[in-house]
Order: sequence, then C-alpha cells, then structure tokens
Amino acid sequence: METHIEASKLKELFKQAIIEAMEEKKEVVPDLLIEVMEDLSMIHAIQEGENSKSVSRAEVFDILEGEA
Repeated sequence: METHIEASKLKELFKQAIIEAMEEKKEVVPDLLIEVMEDLSMIHAIQEGENSKSVSRAEVFDILEGEA
C-alpha cells in the first residue's frame, strides 16, 4: 500500500512540527539562531576572502594586535 501526501500538506506538517518543537524547546531557539548567524557570517567571510588578495600571516597578526 502506497501513501501519497500532497506537497502542500507535507509542507504544512513540517511547519507544524517545527513550531511545536520550538514551543517545547524555547531555551534552544536563541542558541540555534546564534549558530545559524555565525555560520552565515563564516560563509560570507569565506566567499569574500576567495575574491580578495592574499596577505601574509604577519600582516594578519599585526591587524589583530592593533599594530596596522
């Protein structure tokens, strides 16, 4: 027996499950959002770095130590 669920119904079920999980685990949501934001920032930084010129390790540490 094959069960067929329409895409719209499946989407609604996923939405309900996510909302329910968020309501039950309210303490996890802020940490999850922070993780997502950090990951997106890292992706953006990597992409930006791929399109910029290379610098030496010493130049990086000079900037980090406030010497540049």
